[in-house]
Amino acid sequence: MRALVVVGVDGSASSLTAVEAAAWEAQSRGASLRVVHACVWPALHVPLGPSPLGPPEGGIRNMVDRLVAEAVERARAAAPGVDVSHVVVTGEPLTVLEAQSRTAELVVVGSRGMGGFVGLLVGSTAVHLAAHGRCPVLVVREQPSAEGPVVLGVDGSAAGQRAVDFAFAEAELRKAPLVALHAWTTWNAPLPAPQDASASYANPPGALAGEEERLLSEALAGCQERYPGVVVEHRVVHGRTRETLIEASRSAQLVVVGARGRGGFTGLLLGSVSQALLHHAHCPVAVVRQADGHR
Repeated sequence: MRALVVVGVDGSASSLTAVEAAAWEAQSRGASLRVVHACVWPALHVPLGPSPLGPPEGGIRNMVDRLVAEAVERARAAAPGVDVSHVVVTGEPLTVLEAQSRTAELVVVGSRGMGGFVGLLVGSTAVHLAAHGRCPVLVVREQPSAEGPVVLGVDGSAAGQRAVDFAFAEAELRKAPLVALHAWTTWNAPLPAPQDASASYANPPGALAGEEERLLSEALAGCQERYPGVVVEHRVVHGRTRETLIEASRSAQLVVVGARGRGGFTGLLLGSVSQALLHHAHCPVAVVRQADGHR
């Protein structure tokens, strides 16, 4: 079965930017692209046709047809060889796109849609999908750039391994270098076992940094063997994870993170680092949840 990329559209400028990014993703994967619009009005029994007193081209149904047609045209212009289909589904965007993610390889959305409040940095649909999507979710915050590396946030947790795999695959598709970034502080770093408990310092200076470098190398080991063509920079930074990744996003074409890291509370679906990036990153952000039964 051919791979599928899904993009959610609502007629906003943000969603049209997401359509172009999704078309590129589909083309690079050899996948088909499905343009999805969630329409809640039929469920509310709102008349869909034009008003008897208005122009014949008015009404919700015609408006939806126009915005979907524009999105499909934008996708085909961005990636002429991609098989593009479209569907209008009755329901709320959160529910509709979560259901679509069950059969997709990737879901792409804009950072804000038509329903966003003024001043809101990222829409509820993007945050909800990042927490509940059954496949990786790409949130396009700004106009994507073809320059710069793919930046991967690594914390060494088992939950983040799928994000590592995704980042290597994306770097290969984009023919871009990969910056594997691990940020740590003395508050979140696990203490290594002392080499000599009788010494004046149970852990000599530099022991924590050495452990964090080892953690990063172990997290990447398998993928570096599977993707030998990807040039990888190991970057271990003594600093706060959120601020470090946001700063790294200034020169990146994509940032990839797991949905949750080793610092999250049990049952939390979306961690503070991934949420901070969705709100403040300077490039598109891919949030990759742990496998959770996905194909």
